[in-house]
Amino acid sequence: MAARQMKLGLFFEGLGHHTAAWRDPRVDPRARQSLRHFVEMARTAERGLFDLLFTADTFTMFGPDDPTVIGATTRVSRHEPMTLMGALAAVTRHIGLVATASTGIYEPFHVARFFASLDQLSGGRSGWNLVTTSAGANFGRNDRTTSAERYGRAREFAEVVKQLWDSWEPDALVADQAGGRYVDPAKIHKLEHDGEWFKIHGRLTIPRSPQGRPIIVQAGQSDAGMDTAAEFADLVFAVQQDRDLSRSYREGLLERVAGHGRDPGQVKILPGMVPVTGATRGEAEDKYARLQGLIDERLGLTMLSAAVGMDLSRYPIDGPMPYQQVDDRVGHRMVIFDLARREGLSIRQTYQHVVGQRSHKVVIGTASDVADHMEDWFAGGACDGFNIMPATLPEGLDDFVARVTPELQRRGLFRTAYEAETLRGNLGLRIPEWGED
Repeated sequence: MAARQMKLGLFFEGLGHHTAAWRDPRVDPRARQSLRHFVEMARTAERGLFDLLFTADTFTMFGPDDPTVIGATTRVSRHEPMTLMGALAAVTRHIGLVATASTGIYEPFHVARFFASLDQLSGGRSGWNLVTTSAGANFGRNDRTTSAERYGRAREFAEVVKQLWDSWEPDALVADQAGGRYVDPAKIHKLEHDGEWFKIHGRLTIPRSPQGRPIIVQAGQSDAGMDTAAEFADLVFAVQQDRDLSRSYREGLLERVAGHGRDPGQVKILPGMVPVTGATRGEAEDKYARLQGLIDERLGLTMLSAAVGMDLSRYPIDGPMPYQQVDDRVGHRMVIFDLARREGLSIRQTYQHVVGQRSHKVVIGTASDVADHMEDWFAGGACDGFNIMPATLPEGLDDFVARVTPELQRRGLFRTAYEAETLRGNLGLRIPEWGED
């Protein structure tokens, strides 16, 4: 049996995942408005044999509606992800293309059609990152839904999307020129769905995916989010900072996967990681320290307050995080408080950590140091690979591909060539049978 190898995603975030990346003199602050910027990164990631590109999405400006935030972060600007991924499909051949679409905004037919189209045009390389977020004010809608309602809608939404993707049987497209028969109508099926949230009576207008179905990605951290991921996701993005916590999360999620009657071996879990590399540890540490020093204090405090749902300006900035005031024990909020408690971080240190690196694990050092960390987590059962989140782009990606990828390959931990033409194939996921749950 071939040795188990890591899976790697590249999380696109414009100019980099560090909040102050755009202020780094080595970064072009206007580059994210150019398609060329993203094309060059996609080609670099494919040269580095990454499994997939991933882009997040939101319909609102990132963070609280505060001039301090709006004026000081590039994440107030974001391209529509399907447009971007469609453009990148034309300049890549192997790498997967995972985009975000919210079940709180779109209808199932929209999402099924978006990703089926991208899948056909890319030769089987698309993936849908399922999120439940909403932005009702931008669409004239009421945002006052509970978490249970959002996830209830999301589960029905995902089930409908899967059924729409199976509208066409694998051999429904006949393309018989001599016989004048383009499709077999008996193999294109009408969905008859009457549910709590959706009533859909129709067929998808796109043949079955080259990979069976586009993959579904989720990033559930709350109980409801984890259960949704366990029921539907082929790939899960995680945020744990500690190897043992990541292993516990992975084990717990895979138990839920089995509880839904699915094969745990068919779900891959990739925690986010922010690598900062240098020829020496000192060079890498200096690089990161420069970025940390560029974070505006007002921005940091405002963003951390929004992340934890608490006005932290009422507390001493160099004092501890106010754990005693926390009543929400689940989800991303508790990841932040648990981190601060475990590492003894002050409010200032916590915002530098959270705002600077978006609550993900930062690994600073040489290529060997970064590979050591990745191997430790991977071999220890904490993950199936990593969602790489360079602190600055494109420099951080260039460094990773030039330095870390060869080291992982030398250790036998990462591929030296793509194994397949489709995203499922490269992830080691089987093609789902037509009509299966």
